[in-house]
This record gives sequence, structure tokens and C-alpha cells, in this order.
Amino acid sequence: MIKHLYPEVEDWPVAKASKERKIFVENLNAFVLERILDNNKNIFELIAKTVYLEKQRIKLNPWKVDPVDDKGHWNNVGKTLELIENLEDKDGAEVELLKKIINRYSEEIVGHFDIKTFRFSRLFLTSFFKRIFNRYFKPGQWRWGSKKDLLDKIKIVGNKDHVASLFDKGTMVILPTHHSNLDSIMVGYAIDTKLGLPVFSYGAGLNLYNVELAAYFMNRLGAFRVDRRKKNPIYLECLKGMTTFSLTKGVNNIFFPGGTRSRSGATECKIKLGLISSLIEAQRLNLEQGKNKKIFVVTMNINYHFVLEGKNLIDQYLRQIGKERYSKSRELSSGFLSNFRFVQKLFSKESEVYISLGKAMDVFGNTINENGESIDKFGHIVHLEDYFTTDGMIKDDAQRESIYTRLLGEAVVQEFSKNQVVLSSNLVAFVAFQMLFSDMDYTDVVGFITSNTSKVELPYGDFEDKCGQMLPVLQNWHLQGKLICSPSLLQNDIKNIIKEGLSFLGCYHAKQVLGKKEILYLLKICHCCFFTTID
Repeated sequence: MIKHLYPEVEDWPVAKASKERKIFVENLNAFVLERILDNNKNIFELIAKTVYLEKQRIKLNPWKVDPVDDKGHWNNVGKTLELIENLEDKDGAEVELLKKIINRYSEEIVGHFDIKTFRFSRLFLTSFFKRIFNRYFKPGQWRWGSKKDLLDKIKIVGNKDHVASLFDKGTMVILPTHHSNLDSIMVGYAIDTKLGLPVFSYGAGLNLYNVELAAYFMNRLGAFRVDRRKKNPIYLECLKGMTTFSLTKGVNNIFFPGGTRSRSGATECKIKLGLISSLIEAQRLNLEQGKNKKIFVVTMNINYHFVLEGKNLIDQYLRQIGKERYSKSRELSSGFLSNFRFVQKLFSKESEVYISLGKAMDVFGNTINENGESIDKFGHIVHLEDYFTTDGMIKDDAQRESIYTRLLGEAVVQEFSKNQVVLSSNLVAFVAFQMLFSDMDYTDVVGFITSNTSKVELPYGDFEDKCGQMLPVLQNWHLQGKLICSPSLLQNDIKNIIKEGLSFLGCYHAKQVLGKKEILYLLKICHCCFFTTID
């Protein structure tokens, strides 16, 4: 087991911030209020727009997790706003109403970290992940295996030692790829058990709180809530302010820059720049306040053989690109028999996950050396103050920082591309799909998926030859640093690679996805394997 950097949970930054949550929220409110007043001249119009959008959200897209007083609250805010128009101190009343709105959002967004719940979650998640990644009564293993058996299935590759060494030298932000609802807890579990780092604060979609068990844990494990339905300017400012303010207070953060789970399964090539910009701002504020604490940015690629909710994600992706040409596929099996087969495979199959860490960067995309210094592309040490200085003073410049945000976003996307791990299941899925698609007369994926073909057989010898042709290409890209091959793909025994890939691909499906004598129609029969894209 890895030695933890801070053995005492009470010493973790997220625990300290949670202990003073009331003060944190009050300071966050003041921080957000100042930002809004500086950037908006018409507060009445700002509040009116917020009320309108919130009423539309409540009417068109209500969730179970929404506060019971949601509708009444925004009706009252609307009535109060109407009364304010006739007051003598209209400006002061608007600011007071704005403060109440900000506080409501801050209380919703800011999470809590409970040490007892965290210690229980360590045990619970170990037991949970054993059942996902281990098999029952594997030879030489008792029942679901030990924690060590589980940790052997969670592979950390890349710059893990360098990342761990930088933790005490600044505030760290981890930006993972996003494929599954398991990602948040997987990242948190891996950081704790495989890297030995304290838990980070992280953004969790409010939709996950509709599940009461998930809500119970996330409310107590440092998550801050993100409601993607809310597009009004006050909420967005509160959300961005939460990230920026917490970073200036030394709270390490995780957020998914893609914004949501990848529906196609492809690694993110475009990311949301809103929260990325908060990193730039937080670094400038640190320098303005005379704090030399640097913000380190680390990308994280999460690579599964199998994504449990993959079927629904692919349906959403195909509806998006196919529109009226695609209708959601029917379930191929349901009821008791399907559930029995799933449980049976849960006991008899095993899987693994690869987590790769990119190089540590500053908020401008410069690499970080072992001393925490920023190194530009020419190998020179650079000072972050120079990026924000105008006429000898560190100043806020929105246009300049928007350029820095775009450059950091491009650096993150490049790291995502270089650090994706190609697995044996990716290879066999990619080759099978390409063979099926090329052999049939379809111009696009949607036509291919919606055909009447239910089963296709391909000669296994041809399939093995194609995999053998693809393998050296991947190995060459691995050597060039364009991607990372899993250890099995660095071997040249294509038969064993295919055997492993077939065993992992769709390992929990009720029906076999690919077989040695026949290759089933990937997205028609199983319909929950991700498209595998190797650019």
C-alpha cells in the first residue's frame, strides 16, 4: 500500500475549508458580489433575467432534487423586484436582493466534507469496486479478493511521482476525461489509494443527487454541486466564483473540462473554457495578494474496458448525429433472465481501469520542473508575474486573460490526446467495427446502425490479420509519444492480445459481444460498446 502524504485526514485542505464552511460561504458571497457589481451596471435587469430563466427551468425541467420552496422562492423574488422599482433607495434595495440570491446559490453550490463519512466511504468503495473489477473466487483469491487485488486492477501510468512531489509546492487542479458516472468516485478513490494524496474538492452534476444514496455521500465528501440547467448570469458567476475563490484559499480541485460525459466515447478534443478561465483568474489574484503559491494543472485520462451506462450514452450520441433518421433501439433482453445473466457475469468476470496522468503545467501551459518552477518551450525558467504585468503593475485584463484561457485549453487537449491509453479491448472493437463498416455499403454510422442486419460473421483469420496490421501502428505511435499502449499491446503475441481483448470487451453483457468464430454486429447486438476512435 502506498504511504499517504498526509496520514491525518484533519490536515487535508478540503477538511480545513469544510470546518470553516460558514465563513467560507460568507467570504464567497462577498467575492461574487464584488465581481457582479464591477461588471454589471444594470442590476435590476440582471435580477429580472435570472428570475425569468429560473421560472422557465422550474416549469420545463423540474428535478426531484430541487428545493421544495423553489417555485415559491422565485415568485417572491419576482414580486420583490416589482416593488423595488417604486422605492427611493432603488439601488440599495437591488443590491440587498442580489445578496440574497447569491447566498442561496452559494449555499447550494458549496459542499461539505465529513471525516467520519469519508472513512466509511474508503471501506464502502473498496467493497464496491471489488465487485466491479474483481471476480468471485478467482484461483488463489478468497471471495472478492483483497484490497491489494483490487488496487492491482487500478493502473496508474504517466507522471504520477512528479505530480505527487508537487502537491506541497502549490494548489493542484486535476482535469480528467469523462466517460462514466463512476468517474468522480473512481478519481477520488485512485487519488487516495494509489497516489496517497488528500481528497480534492470536485464538481458533481446536480442530477446525480436525484439518487439518494449518491447524494448522501457527495454531500459529505467535498463535492460542490453543479446544476447545468441553470444558465442565468448570477448562477454562472457564483459557480465560477466558487472555483476561483476556493483555489485562492488553497483548496485543490477536480473538474471535468469536457462539461459532461463523452457520448461517443472519444477523448475530448474540445473543452469548456468557462471554468478553465477561473484558473487564470485565481493565479492572478494570488499574485495580486502577494502569494507566490502556484496553481498546477494536471490532466487525467480515465480508460475503461467497459462502461456500464454505455448503451444510453451511445443512444444519445446517435440521436444527436442522426436526428430523425435514428430512433432509440429496443432492449434486446430484459427482465429476470437479463438481470440474472448480469449478476452471473459480475461474479465470473473481471476488468481493470487505466488512469494516466499528463505532465504538470502552470496555468499558461508551461511545464513544471521538480522544483515547481515554470519552464517555457525553450527550456527557460519563466516568472508568472510577467504574464499579468502592465506598466510595472499586476492588472486585470479580460482580453489578455481570454487568450491565456484559450492557450491553456489547447494545452489540455494536447495532453488528453497524448495520454490516452489504448487497451486490448479498444483494438479488437476498433478493428471489428472498421471491418464491418467497410464491408457493407453504408455512407455513415447511422445508416449502418439502423440497417436490418442483426448478425454478421467475419472470417477470424482476416480479423486476426487486421489486428496484427494495426498493432505495430499503435506501438509506433506509443514510441513517438502520440498515445500510450497498455502493457499487453507492447507484446507481439497477437493471439493473446485478441484473447484478452475479447474477454474484457462487453464483459458484463448478457450476450457475448465478439466471439472467436463469429464477430457479432457490434452496435446492433450489444449496442453499448463505445465507438473506439484512434486518430
